[in-house]
Amino acid sequence: MSEVVSLRYKMLLVDDEPDACRLLKPFLEKAGHTVLTSNSGREALLAALDSQPDIVIADVQMPGMDGFELCRRLRADRRTAAIPLVLVSGSSKAEVDQLEGFHLGADDYVLKPFVPSLLLAKVEAVLRRYATAAEVEEVLKADGAVLDVQARTVKLGKNRVSLTRKEFDLLTLFLRKRGRVLTSKFLLESVWGYDLADYNNPHTVTVHLSSLRQKLGPRLGRRIVTVPGSGYRFEAEDGGR
Repeated sequence: MSEVVSLRYKMLLVDDEPDACRLLKPFLEKAGHTVLTSNSGREALLAALDSQPDIVIADVQMPGMDGFELCRRLRADRRTAAIPLVLVSGSSKAEVDQLEGFHLGADDYVLKPFVPSLLLAKVEAVLRRYATAAEVEEVLKADGAVLDVQARTVKLGKNRVSLTRKEFDLLTLFLRKRGRVLTSKFLLESVWGYDLADYNNPHTVTVHLSSLRQKLGPRLGRRIVTVPGSGYRFEAEDGGR
């Protein structure tokens, strides 16, 4: 797959059958993505709010909150409304069920049984549509800095700023989510693609942010503020806390 955004895709895989998650998770990770898993709709809703995945892949048939209700809840909350969602179903194969999924806001509907490569192709197609639209619409500017997502360049006035790949990805994420507090865990998952069960050292984030601030200079660098006990935030406007 050709890369269309600067960050790795973070996927939230939701299925009440643990075996399904164990089968798909390594396949999606092998394709280069970060994969979080959840075994219930309610747990997935909390995970989507906390981790802000790039896409949710949810089974329709789940006890309690099923995939349809999860889709409805995600679309109703402004914090998760823009997250792409693909529904997967083994028994709801009727056209009316698929139409319900689309009416609720699902971006695609995949029927079981399927080969993992088919699901991956559909998921990546959805992500490409979202990423292309986002990059066309995005103008990432702050305090005289201009960030070109596709060209992976940053300019301060007429001067180009040389950033490492991770520094660029961090700045991109902060500008996209300006004004929001981003935890170290969120940054480790989104920028580095780490599984927090294997690696969760916030010092990695601290070191890279220190370097990024220095390269951006005092005016722009101070816009990345530390929120004690919570994480980091890129101030939406000078002086606004």
